Amino acid sequence: MQTSPANTCFVGEDGGMALFSQPGDSVKGKWYYYYQPTDWKIGNYLLGSRDQFKAMMDSAAKYNVKVIVDVLPNHTAVDHTAVLPDLDAAVGGHENLFHANGLNDITDYNDRYQCTTGKMGGLPDVNTENPDFQAYYMNYVNDLLSLGVRGFRYDTAKHIGLPSDPLDSLAKRNNFWDVATGREDVKGVRLAVPVDSLFFYGEVLQDKNVKEEEYSEYMKLTASSYGHALRNVLEKGDFKADSLLIWHHPVSGDKLVTWVESHDTYANQHESAGLTDEQIRMGWVFLAARSQGTPLFFSRPAGSTRENYWGNNQVGARGNDEFKHPEVVAVNKFRREMSGESEVVSSSDNGAVVGVARGNKGEVLVNLTSEPQTVNLPTGLPDGEYTDKVYGIKFKVAEGMVSGQLMPMTSYILEK
Repeated sequence: MQTSPANTCFVGEDGGMALFSQPGDSVKGKWYYYYQPTDWKIGNYLLGSRDQFKAMMDSAAKYNVKVIVDVLPNHTAVDHTAVLPDLDAAVGGHENLFHANGLNDITDYNDRYQCTTGKMGGLPDVNTENPDFQAYYMNYVNDLLSLGVRGFRYDTAKHIGLPSDPLDSLAKRNNFWDVATGREDVKGVRLAVPVDSLFFYGEVLQDKNVKEEEYSEYMKLTASSYGHALRNVLEKGDFKADSLLIWHHPVSGDKLVTWVESHDTYANQHESAGLTDEQIRMGWVFLAARSQGTPLFFSRPAGSTRENYWGNNQVGARGNDEFKHPEVVAVNKFRREMSGESEVVSSSDNGAVVGVARGNKGEVLVNLTSEPQTVNLPTGLPDGEYTDKVYGIKFKVAEGMVSGQLMPMTSYILEK
């Protein structure tokens, strides 16, 4: 389970608890304020105190649920004067908190100096190479680990410099990632848990001149271009509308975090918000059935519709029930049971149905369209009759081909 940022954050729009608000709304809020740090300590007004975070972690431990926390050392709140005194004091004064270029807007995101030292979207860029800041930040990370956290999503990771990137004039070495992943200590502080026992990935959104391969030496990376291709396929209801047999990424699939949508694609310009829950589910089943990539399921707001994206519009509330839909549950179990099995992806001639075969043990079939489909696809399953795990629908396998009828926008899980 991945949580939103747990750090102290800017109190926006009079402390409202709505996920989002438009000008003139009586209820004020906006989800992105917890992406505006004012200190690196556990607890914020949107999600709860450190004690409440600990209570959540204690509960998760009872069910053997591992927790990943979204962390964002790259920047502070847009209003950097809201930074709290303890943070300023830790770095030797407010003027030492930012890169020399940190209050200048990025005008060219493909310029690595600007990208890793400049102000992104109005967010002042922290001098992540300052050893005083690194030690302060790592104490926050270690506090999370002490409560049982076992992974991190690094927000805006591509905006934090790599060893090969240009140096800001206030930095001596671009060593943040070496410190963050426990390769180095800083001022006597080191990552408290070995990085190879953590799930560690970075939001490295793809563009020109992004050093994905160098970032992948430190962590898994987001497959943002693959997500775009998958959404294109879902929108058109045609597997052949885009190429999903390649990862659209220079690193291999085992180093990628995949998604149908993320909180950003849903909330920022509503890029993916128009897709129906059924389309998202079909995309998830396809991703989760595959042998590579670590899929991430975004929990949409409870009560949301394709006309009202914010639904109940409440920060901290559980999302809608799609994460426990029987098809989602079934493919999640299928993924675990098929670990280590080879993969063959195929599609029907009209692109309406996609199949993911896993060795000779399993097959997933997905109808991408709103029309019933007849399927006849290659499979590794032995000859015989198979009953789908969710709906009890029967499929026949003969001479290496699986055949049967698929209902509209429905997936089927078959196992040996």
